[in-house]
Amino acid sequence: MTTIIAFIFMFGLLVFVHELGHLIFAKRSGMLAREFAIGFGPKIFSFMWDETVYTIRLLPVGGYVRVAGEDPEIIELKPGHHIGLEFNEQQKVNKIIVNNKSKHSHARVIEVEKADLDHSLKIHGYEVDEDEKLIFDVDPKAFFVMDEKETQIAPYDRQFASKTIPQRAMQLFAGPMMNFVLAIFVFLIIGLIQGVPAEEAIIGDVQPDSAALEAGFQKGDKVVQIEGESIRTWEEFTKIIQDNPEEELTMLINRNDQTQELTVIPQKVETQGTTIGQIGVQLALEKSVIKSVQNSVVQTYEWTKLILVNLGMLVTGQFSIDMLSGPVGIYDATDQFVQRGLYTYLTWTAALSINLGIINLLPLPALDGGRLLFVGIEAVRGKPIDPQKEGVVHFIGFALLMLLMIVVTWNDIQRLFL
Repeated sequence: MTTIIAFIFMFGLLVFVHELGHLIFAKRSGMLAREFAIGFGPKIFSFMWDETVYTIRLLPVGGYVRVAGEDPEIIELKPGHHIGLEFNEQQKVNKIIVNNKSKHSHARVIEVEKADLDHSLKIHGYEVDEDEKLIFDVDPKAFFVMDEKETQIAPYDRQFASKTIPQRAMQLFAGPMMNFVLAIFVFLIIGLIQGVPAEEAIIGDVQPDSAALEAGFQKGDKVVQIEGESIRTWEEFTKIIQDNPEEELTMLINRNDQTQELTVIPQKVETQGTTIGQIGVQLALEKSVIKSVQNSVVQTYEWTKLILVNLGMLVTGQFSIDMLSGPVGIYDATDQFVQRGLYTYLTWTAALSINLGIINLLPLPALDGGRLLFVGIEAVRGKPIDPQKEGVVHFIGFALLMLLMIVVTWNDIQRLFL
């Protein structure tokens, strides 16, 4: 049960933060965000606030922010349609009843001649059985009412395509950006609570039955010399240890402002086909707000670099698709990290957030990076690509991503049960 709760929280947090970035910058640029969704498929829960419907959906495979203009508008008024109109105090149309007009006794029924709900916000038409042509002004925040469900209209200036290239690019980039911000924040929390690695060669925990314990090392000891060579950093200390397995080393340490000399023989350890020395100590952690901030940025950078290297190996064929993990594999890994403790789980969460940000920035159809690519092409050529053609590309890309997800999930299940 603990793992299930931890996985749901982690998944929800990563998707929520990612989509929140898209939502914030959509609203900042004046776009109409119709829906903020976590998950895909049937709705489990929903509510509306500030023009946006917030939903939780059944399938935990991502999320989305649906901005007006990104998809074809669902309702279109054509000549000859009979519609009902309701008005606000300024005598502007605030509800357009598409069907079931008999349920709206106060609605004024007209036959549409033409309607422009993108620019002029006017409906031209005739009252039923009347010849007089009428023109109605439409409120920019009017609603369609179809099957008793209200959908806000989207004038062109509220649509994605109406915004400048920088505004659209920022709205698309904001999701991945927020994943990196989340990673920095999580690493900062870890640093503030647990501490950050000390820069100097200060001993943290000493492992039982280790060469260090036998030599007399204690927590808090600061190594200042090894075989007469000055030691300033933990990296210098560990390099000498690793390079001298089963060799006697004389070390000068500082303990409680007093200098002592200790002799230790690193144990020989085989790792990845290489023999190194180890004495069984861990680096000390220190608490510092400034160093925690610095470390959170460094940790995010190092994880980003590691993920990019592995991604490059996947592209060049050094990793196979069988090594990828989907939701099942991530759940299994989460179970292992939860058992190792809170800080390991939080580090895993931050790493996944970085991974989500990087993957979404790849220039692939249906991903944020793919859509950014189309915006970039528009900036270069001076005009947008045909929206229908772009939509087809993204649809095919989304279908292929779903296929990849199925294959990866099947591989996860096989690894678990075979």
